[in-house]
Amino acid sequence: MRKLTLALFFAVPLCRSGHQAEARIHPGQVASPSQGREAQTYICSVAVHSRIRQKRAWIIDSFNIEEENPGPFPYLLGTIELDKKYIVNFGLHGSGVDKEPKEVLKIDQKNGQIWVHKKVDYETFQLLKLTFEATNVSNNKVDTRLGVEVRILDINDHAPVFSPPHYQATVDESTAQGQVVATMNVTDKDDSQTPNGTFSFNIISVTPKTDNVEFFLEPTGASITGIFFRGCLDYEKANTYTIVVEAKDHGDKVQLSSTSTVTMNIIDKNNHLPEITGQTGPGRVKERESGVEVLRVQVADKDSPGSQAWKAKYTIHGDKETYFKIETDPKTNEGVITVLKAMDYEEQTSRNVSISVANEVPYFSCEITGRPAKRLWDVKTFNEGPGKSLPGFPKLYPVSIAVEDVNDPPEFVPPVRKVGIMENTKLGTHLCTLEAKDPDKTFSSKFHFTKGDDVDNWITVDPETGEVFTAKVLDRESPLLKNSSYSVILYVVDNGEPPMTGTGTLIIQVGDLNDNLPILEVNTLGMCLSDEATMTNITAVDLDLPPYSSPFTYELLGDVKGKWSIDPTRGTTVHLVKENTVYSGVHELQIKVSDNQGLSLTQNLSVTVCDCTSTPNCHLRRSSGAQVGSTAVSIMIFAFLLLLAILLMAFLISCKHEKKMIMTDDEPGWRLLKSNTETLGTDCKVPAKITQLESIQAIKAKPNLISTHDGISKQEVIQQNHQQDYYDSTFPKEQLLRRSLQRNLFQLQAPGEELGDYEPHCYAYEGEPMIDPQLDAISLPENDFNPNVLTNLDWQFNKLASICRPDLML
Repeated sequence: MRKLTLALFFAVPLCRSGHQAEARIHPGQVASPSQGREAQTYICSVAVHSRIRQKRAWIIDSFNIEEENPGPFPYLLGTIELDKKYIVNFGLHGSGVDKEPKEVLKIDQKNGQIWVHKKVDYETFQLLKLTFEATNVSNNKVDTRLGVEVRILDINDHAPVFSPPHYQATVDESTAQGQVVATMNVTDKDDSQTPNGTFSFNIISVTPKTDNVEFFLEPTGASITGIFFRGCLDYEKANTYTIVVEAKDHGDKVQLSSTSTVTMNIIDKNNHLPEITGQTGPGRVKERESGVEVLRVQVADKDSPGSQAWKAKYTIHGDKETYFKIETDPKTNEGVITVLKAMDYEEQTSRNVSISVANEVPYFSCEITGRPAKRLWDVKTFNEGPGKSLPGFPKLYPVSIAVEDVNDPPEFVPPVRKVGIMENTKLGTHLCTLEAKDPDKTFSSKFHFTKGDDVDNWITVDPETGEVFTAKVLDRESPLLKNSSYSVILYVVDNGEPPMTGTGTLIIQVGDLNDNLPILEVNTLGMCLSDEATMTNITAVDLDLPPYSSPFTYELLGDVKGKWSIDPTRGTTVHLVKENTVYSGVHELQIKVSDNQGLSLTQNLSVTVCDCTSTPNCHLRRSSGAQVGSTAVSIMIFAFLLLLAILLMAFLISCKHEKKMIMTDDEPGWRLLKSNTETLGTDCKVPAKITQLESIQAIKAKPNLISTHDGISKQEVIQQNHQQDYYDSTFPKEQLLRRSLQRNLFQLQAPGEELGDYEPHCYAYEGEPMIDPQLDAISLPENDFNPNVLTNLDWQFNKLASICRPDLML
């Protein structure tokens, strides 16, 4: 429970004329004089239940009452008395009466007694401010007004509270002693100016207990304390500490407390050095092999697996040529050695290197040397850093990697060979003899040569001797040459297992000969009519190189005097001069161009002369005219084709396709052969396609075969066929088919002695028809034959139709 202190501050002013009151004015307050007969207000201290009579005033001393006083209610707090000659009524207003907290205090208006009616909480209201008034009953005017303050005295009813109630802290294993590792904040709702609101901290327990570290508390603020440690943290001994901290207040009658738990997690750092324990793997590599794993190095580390303090970082020493690289396997922490560059067994049969290992984070160490009774212990520490490392660290682990010999490819000597030859040299000329060597010491050195990329097939190579010959006459002006050089890719292959191939290049440098004539760049020119001599440029080119090309010598041939000339006559580009006597039109000139060695060629030069006032370029005008002529012809052809298409369409529309009667074929060669004699072969199928060659061969095979059949001889049929040559020439396909059909039929219908004759055989007797009463009779309509059916037959059947139905024929 708490106590309540009531401090009454009031002033007793002078009353109306003939009446006055005295009071002691509270220090620090100023009494304000009244205006006329109105009441005056003063602030004074009055102690409750201590009535000291001083002249005409009562002085009430302070009185403390615990907060949360259980009563019984109401109870008397104090009495206010005034020295007066008249009757007054007492009143009280403010906090605790008609303001929050309401209805805590009441005053008896007759005798001035103040009564307490309920509890007050210090944590809610520490001070109640009220106004006391004395009212004259005779005139109902305020005669006296006092200021009253009621102080609530705190009691110890709240324990210190941690905020938050639980703490999580993380600290590196390498943290030095004496540093704060966690901070705790505590609050108490009691009055901080009293022992109830002040508190102290204490560590109740630490789990687990280890001999390498000890935690202690130090205040870092009014209500804040920090957790510190002395000694050395060791992740391997304890990776988590649970610390229970108590906060207890200093209450006089009762002391209240609370606890909080701090979970401190230790992060493993590198306080154990890695150590290489062995290696696995073949430890050998084939020469010329790269990108393969050859060795794995094992390492031991007591730090927490998977942490940066555990992860290894390897370094290779003694590998200046960078033949190897080493990487860390993230799962096993092993060092994986891989070959970066291919090695040569002939140069070195093995490679010796050294491996060192470290961790990804710097190494540290902490060792306790003493435990004095003071804030920190005596420790010895080491922290690795730039330029600072342990003596004898890192340790080197030797590794030897063997190189295995394999069949090396032979090599050309030299790899690129250049030979020179003049162009137009005869076919089969010897160019060079290829040489190669085999770098292997333990394998066979036999090999053969072959040709690779030879775009124009210029050379041949003897596979055994390596001799190179020309396969054609070489031309320096070939577009395949670059800077007069032609390249061929060559191969040399040994007979090892497996066979290996070496590559070389043969560069053929072709010398130039004067085997090309100078040629004019253009052989048509245009020039303008002029009253004076005009000129234009002409240029010749020669595929040969100097001195077989330019400068050229130009010479005009024919009757050109006074009309055309060349100035100068020697050079690559010269001027063709036209005199003013040359008329407009096309002029054909002959010009002789000679190279620097006198090799010449006479060429035609067509010069068009025109009036340039209408057409700036005479050559352009000729081209345009030709273009217009071609266009006109194209238009005429298109118009003609359009007219032809219109006429054809009109003809097709006007025609009516009607087929009422069967058209007969009036060819004189058609006959119907009557036969009532059944012989072998008459029911055979004739092949659909019989080539003309087969029919001719059949005729040549039996030229003298003449037989009769029903009064008609084969010779007669053949003669009849010859009489139809005129008609058959119109239809060559039908003629071929008809002849082949007839000849094959005659061969099949030969006498029995030629093909064999057989008597007819009766296989079965059909018997008499039987009538089943359960079956319905089928009635067939007796419709007349539809003549329109025969109108759709092809012309081959018209003859048969005319015999069967002559009434339908025209």
